[in-house]
Amino acid sequence: MPAPLESHAGIAGALLIDNVDTDQIIPSREMRAVSRSGLADGLFAGWRYADAESRVLRPDFILNRQPLTSVLVSGHNFGCGSSREHAVWALAEFGIRIIIAKSFGEIFHGNCMRNGLLPVTLPAGDVDAIAANCEGEVIQVNVRTQTLQAGCLPGWSRAFQIDAFSKRMILEGLDPVRLTLRDAGLIARFQAGDRARRPWVYS
Repeated sequence: MPAPLESHAGIAGALLIDNVDTDQIIPSREMRAVSRSGLADGLFAGWRYADAESRVLRPDFILNRQPLTSVLVSGHNFGCGSSREHAVWALAEFGIRIIIAKSFGEIFHGNCMRNGLLPVTLPAGDVDAIAANCEGEVIQVNVRTQTLQAGCLPGWSRAFQIDAFSKRMILEGLDPVRLTLRDAGLIARFQAGDRARRPWVYS
């Protein structure tokens, strides 16, 4: 289950590339199991490693720098391509909690929300400003107030949109199934009443 996320202050790292697809986020050769764990090593394997077999790191790649990035900044259509949920699992296991982008692949965006990784969509100019000025700096994100602030841009604050259902999942660290089970009592009472009204449905 994802960890609840109300606010986060993390180091920004810019990967300002459009159309980063899920096969680039985690190549299919890195998906050796259906488990959510053990995927961080394969995150951006084609870009992070000078040699994928020996796992020699490329020091110039943003996710290989210290301090480690937990707020990833990217371009248009981040997470496009196949619907593989492994892409979100790999990002989350690596330590990414927030992705700020100009736009997201639709399915990837939904997978983020269901796995406790917050996708924040901002206008292109704002994303460019963060990428140009905030590399290695702290970005502060508050889910409850739906605001983002960057100390590297004095006086700069932006609001972002998130629907009520997704916001509750992120704040409480829930996926859709666990969120539904919060109302297990209501569901049981409905089923009991419905069974009395329509017993043939349950036979």
